[in-house]
Amino acid sequence: MAYPMRFAAMHEAGDAWLADCSAHPALVREAWEMEALAPIASGPHWLAAEAQLVTGMQALNRIRDEQRGPVLADPLLEKAWWLVPFTAGADLADLRQLVVQPAGWTLHCPPTGWHACGRFWLSCPDGTGQLTDPTMLAAAFGPGGYRRPTEAP
Repeated sequence: MAYPMRFAAMHEAGDAWLADCSAHPALVREAWEMEALAPIASGPHWLAAEAQLVTGMQALNRIRDEQRGPVLADPLLEKAWWLVPFTAGADLADLRQLVVQPAGWTLHCPPTGWHACGRFWLSCPDGTGQLTDPTMLAAAFGPGGYRRPTEAP
């Protein structure tokens, strides 16, 4: 029965990291306790790279789990947001499929372990602060798209 404990611990660590990215972590936790989305401004910790949901899911499948950071989805808005390093704006500026929102832009987030108001994490924050490398993300969204290396037989 260790699996449920690891699962819960991962979400607790992800929630702690995400709340700490806010200027008001206690308010983030209060919103989640009310099963509401918590407004977290992008800023020194990460920026949000916004994509159409279908395109974002295709890119998600092109990047290995261990190489990607958090990705938030909203099926009603047909949007996905990739959390990328604060310096990623210039690296992703030429991709038409992505809009890197500026610092101070608010992303309304559910906790990592469940959905709220229709939003959920396609790839959850894990508490380490890992973000998706903009080069990897650009390749996944690029014309041919990044392709996972095939494993040797």
